[in-house]
Formats: sequence, C-alpha cells, structure tokens
Amino acid sequence: MSSSYGGYRPQSQYAPSAPQQPPYSSYYQTSTSNVPPPSNSPSNYSYSNVSPSGYPSFPPGTPQDVITSFQMVDRDRSGFIDEHELQQALSSGFHRFNLRTIRLLIFLFKNPQQPLAVGPKEFAALWSCLGQWRGIFERYDKDRSGKIDPLELRDALYGIGYAVPGSVLQLLLSKYGDGSGRRVELCFDNFVECGMIIKGLTDKFKEKDTRYTGSATLSYDDFMTMVLPFLVSYN
Repeated sequence: MSSSYGGYRPQSQYAPSAPQQPPYSSYYQTSTSNVPPPSNSPSNYSYSNVSPSGYPSFPPGTPQDVITSFQMVDRDRSGFIDEHELQQALSSGFHRFNLRTIRLLIFLFKNPQQPLAVGPKEFAALWSCLGQWRGIFERYDKDRSGKIDPLELRDALYGIGYAVPGSVLQLLLSKYGDGSGRRVELCFDNFVECGMIIKGLTDKFKEKDTRYTGSATLSYDDFMTMVLPFLVSYN
C-alpha cells in the first residue's frame, strides 16, 4: 500500500516530532507561551528511585503540586492511578477532562507493566506535556473565548509543524459537533485530543517515511496497526 501525505514540515523549526521536554526546573520557570511543541516521548527517568516505603519516586525536580495531585488520588498507595483517578487529578490542575480524552492519554503515556494505568514517571511527563498544550491553546485562542475554533485549530497545528489539509480538519472536527450545523469550537480537552491524534499518527507515519518526503509505502497490516489504536483505544 502506497500512501502519501505532504502535510508535515520537516524543515520547520517546529519539527513534528517535538524536541525532548526541558527539565522540570527550567520548564516551570518559563512562560508556557514559549515552550516547545508537546512531546509524548518517554522521559529519561526510570523507576530505579524508590522511596524507603517502596512507593515509586517521581523524577528529580518534579514540582510538589504535581506530586500532591498524584498522591491525593492514589488512595490505595499502589503507585498507579486508573482512568477515573487520572481524570480527578488533572481536573485539579488543568480542566475537567472527559473520559475519552483520558483514555487516549493513558494509551499514549501508559506504563509497560500497567497498560491501563499511569505511575509517577508517566504522570509527571503527562502533566508537563499538558502544560505545553495549555500554552499552545492560550497562544492561539486569539479572541480569548476559552475555546478553539477551526481557523485557530488550523493555525495552532501549523504553528507546531502540522500543515493539516482542510478536509482532514473537517473530518476530525465532525466528531465534536452536536448535529446542529453550528461551527464547532473545541474546549481544552478536545483540543488536546485533536492535537494528540494528529501528532501520534504523523509520528507513526514518519517511522515509514524515513527520508521525510511526505510519501511512504506500507503493508495493509502496518497501516491497520498504525491507525486502529487511535480509533479504538479510548472510545
């Protein structure tokens, strides 16, 4: 199967595969309007740091409010939180996320040993990633409505390296409409979901397009494996 998509800009300063996240100490000292595009890549931290009680430790430099948000919902002290606990934790710092977005975030940040939950390492990376998405959201919410309209979404995605065709955006936005025909506007969690889907699929495509030509040849199995997780993992 031959597929072509010229929608990412590999030579842009905002490469589709976002740069590695900055250290927490520097991230929280800078404005979110200047952060790089968000990345869901695994961090360099491991679970080798465990507290004397056996509870998994957070990455060095993790802000105390992030640690507190995790520990407040981890009531069984297992060191992992499920989708409902993650939803509660994130609502305290960002926004009331719907479960569909939460499930997508768990799919992208899941722990290898606990595929339906996240631990301190994943939670810290997820929190940092959402902080960067918040900065992008606020930067492109030009009318300060608290929502992102189709033109703002197009500009936001282009600004971080994704020149998404209008037909693709229209298809993506259609899932958030209420059937009335009115213009779709995205709140923060739906904006994150759209961005994560575009970024995730583009990164998967780039694995096959190693020369950044905008075209790739892949088998039917590869195509299905690439696309289906973003369709079924969080519905």
